Amino acid sequence: MTGPAVPVVSVAQLPADAALLDVRESDEWAAGHAPGASHLPMSELAGRIHELPDEDPLYVVCRSGGRSARVVAYLAGQGYPAVNVEGGMLAWAGQGREVVADGGAEPQIV
Repeated sequence: MTGPAVPVVSVAQLPADAALLDVRESDEWAAGHAPGASHLPMSELAGRIHELPDEDPLYVVCRSGGRSARVVAYLAGQGYPAVNVEGGMLAWAGQGREVVADGGAEPQIV
């Protein structure tokens, strides 16, 4: 059983100025994330929804696309325009896009 279809975009189709929201947990974010992305873990989203960037649309990313798809479906139900980034950060890194880590560590997608 699957939920409602959510809007999806591939990393290659992401606009250069896309507002990215990374919904992975803090340890995943610290290990490696897209520069300029916002971070709001999926586990904290409902209580912190007021912290969402005011962007239209908001491109949501996780490790591989599963959690972000659930977040996009949730946000759509709340009236937020959101799009799932297909393949997540694994696809982002696989396309050779920049990844940065907290504290100057070697960035990696975990």
